[in-house]
Amino acid sequence: MSLSSSLQVGVSGLTASQNALNTTAHNLANVGTKGYTRQQVVMADFAYQKWGVNHISTLQTGLGVNIETVRQVRSIFYDKSYRTEVGRQAFYEAQYESVQEVESMFGELEGVAFQDSLKNFWTSIQELSKQPDAIEVRATLVQNAESLLERADTIYKQLNEYQLNLNKQISDKVSRINEIATGISDLNKRISQYESNGVENANDLRDERNNLLDELGGLVNITYKENSNGVVTVSAEDMPLVTETGTNKMGVAKVSDSSDFLKPVWVAFNTDVFNLDRPSTTENQSDIGSLRGLLVARGSEKANYTDIPVKPVEADYTDQNQYKADLAAYEVKAAEYNKNVNVSVIMTTQAQFDQLIHGMVTAINDILSPNKEIEQAVIGGVVTVDADGNQIVKVGGDVVKDAIVKPDGTIVKKIKVLDEEKAPYGMDIPGHTQGEALFNRKSTERYSEESIQVYDASGTLQTVTVKKYNEEDPSDIYSLFTLGEIEINSNIKNNYSKIPLSTSKEGDEVDMKTAQALIDLWSKPFASLSPNSLAVSTFKDYYTNFTGELATKGDELNTISQNQAIMAQNIDDQRQAIMGVSSDEELTNLIKFQHAYNASSRYITVIDQMLEHLLTRL
Repeated sequence: MSLSSSLQVGVSGLTASQNALNTTAHNLANVGTKGYTRQQVVMADFAYQKWGVNHISTLQTGLGVNIETVRQVRSIFYDKSYRTEVGRQAFYEAQYESVQEVESMFGELEGVAFQDSLKNFWTSIQELSKQPDAIEVRATLVQNAESLLERADTIYKQLNEYQLNLNKQISDKVSRINEIATGISDLNKRISQYESNGVENANDLRDERNNLLDELGGLVNITYKENSNGVVTVSAEDMPLVTETGTNKMGVAKVSDSSDFLKPVWVAFNTDVFNLDRPSTTENQSDIGSLRGLLVARGSEKANYTDIPVKPVEADYTDQNQYKADLAAYEVKAAEYNKNVNVSVIMTTQAQFDQLIHGMVTAINDILSPNKEIEQAVIGGVVTVDADGNQIVKVGGDVVKDAIVKPDGTIVKKIKVLDEEKAPYGMDIPGHTQGEALFNRKSTERYSEESIQVYDASGTLQTVTVKKYNEEDPSDIYSLFTLGEIEINSNIKNNYSKIPLSTSKEGDEVDMKTAQALIDLWSKPFASLSPNSLAVSTFKDYYTNFTGELATKGDELNTISQNQAIMAQNIDDQRQAIMGVSSDEELTNLIKFQHAYNASSRYITVIDQMLEHLLTRL
């Protein structure tokens, strides 16, 4: 090898050492930079010059050193694990935050508890049972009942508003996902451009892209891969989000035409981003991402007491076929409840809280204004039989619901009317109003006075005037005793003496039986919290069990999210152990490459001296 070629070997050593020193300095400068990946210089032999062969080996001379690549030191396995676990943590955190928000509405932790309103109302009923004819006690009852309703309405309204306000958070997260997707796509182009010469590695741009992937993993369940050109393609919820050429945008649309709630959709494919019919479980990989967590916590609609099915009691039936049919219908509704309501923190709270208020209101009304069932004659009914053998009654082409065909061929249907034989009277003069309910629906009267036809004992049609009870219809919210639609009866509110607690039209005898019935309400079995609960609570215990279940749910979600946070942190610690910059290690490398640089400098100096010696001697 000539001395000039040897000089080139020394220059390659200087260049390689200088680049290694620059890389080490870059690492040290970014010791505290979040998401920065340690860069490592990989050196290799430049080339060899062959000048002979012997019986053992080829005789060749090295032509120097070369920087093969400046690589990032990362673990693909830890990256994917971290993004999955941090997404799962975000899913449960989003729901836990919803539980905290709901708990604050009931004020159990701040001292302004809804339970206080319940206690005050219960106390006023107890006082009423002691002095049913005292106007001041009646006034206290009405005031506490109104206060209870106002507080309950306020909580229910806050629940509905919070549920609706989650639309904003959902829209913001969808927008952020689109921003991240655009950012990754732009970085793909820049990285591909910089690395197209096969020499440079755009490591700092790769760090930016990895940081975006970390953030995206917390928002939605993602999978991704990198092709040979350095372009990363990303799928979100099994649909392409970032492609090699661009992005597929998410948007938001209404859950249904009549709904105010929004859901994420794929704009290009016109499909939902999430399949919420699939249970959110770790096995299904469907409990990942804060966006899905918000959707699950919010639910798809407002809930009320009608969403909780009531299991039929076999002892109440004389017809076993009817019992089996009602039981089958209950099981279908219970499955729907578990699928649509029970998974949502907010919808579960709405339904269970509304069930409490509805149960209290209707139970008190049924004592003060009792109903009875009578059989109304269906005139002009035509009986047909469907494919299943069921009899269907039609009048003028319209199906008569719950019609009964009797053995003698007459057709009747059962209706509820005011039971004038049992209904107590008020103390108001004149009139002594009978059967005045304490609570009313805002848009529907309790009774409609109607003239109807009934069959007497001999089977003869008669016309009677009754106060027909206007039944609650689950398809018509204005017919329900549900929160937002209940008010204190204005007749009683304006005249407390109309509270029916007298046994006769003269109003001179206190009805202690009715007063005691009001007291007994609070210790009678009332309802289960859900179809999944076997225990039937009394009014006294229901609210305690309700808030206890909510707190348990919050504690469960908090525990899971904290465990996920620990797991994600442990994975990130292991990831940082690989990709993070160690100042001690980099300082060691700095000394090593400095020595290599000095050695190359010394090598060049020696070659220079040899050349100078040859030139001056010759």
